[in-house]
Amino acid sequence: MTLEAILAYLHLLAILTMVVFISSEAALCRIEWLNAKAVERLAKVDLIYGIAALAVLATGLVRTFLGVKGSAWYWTNPLLHVKVTLFVIVGLISIFPTLTFRRWLRAQRRGGALPGAEEVRRTRRLVMVQAHLIALIPLFAVFLARGFGK
Repeated sequence: MTLEAILAYLHLLAILTMVVFISSEAALCRIEWLNAKAVERLAKVDLIYGIAALAVLATGLVRTFLGVKGSAWYWTNPLLHVKVTLFVIVGLISIFPTLTFRRWLRAQRRGGALPGAEEVRRTRRLVMVQAHLIALIPLFAVFLARGFGK
């Protein structure tokens, strides 16, 4: 039971870290606030967000294999597949903002050019889509934890 509690804690900590940093991206990625320092911060925040997402994935996988319920219980439940699918969709969407933030950072370091308003709006929209999809994943998690889908 101690292992289960520690795994649950680590998974929750990773999720909260991920949520904090996607929220930070959403806050920083606004044309009216974007300056050289914000571009630097966005790149750093996105890196931490990516690391947190990998930690969510790793701790989630460890929970399915080492947790009390066992991998057979988790992997035969369609709700887990919904969660994983949403997580993968979020990961795929995150590729564009990550590449965009890195491009902005390179441009900033080369000559100080900031991105245009439309590009910032388009990138922020994708960050917001990620944030909203992430918010849906716990809905399926609570039902999964209570045995729904079996």
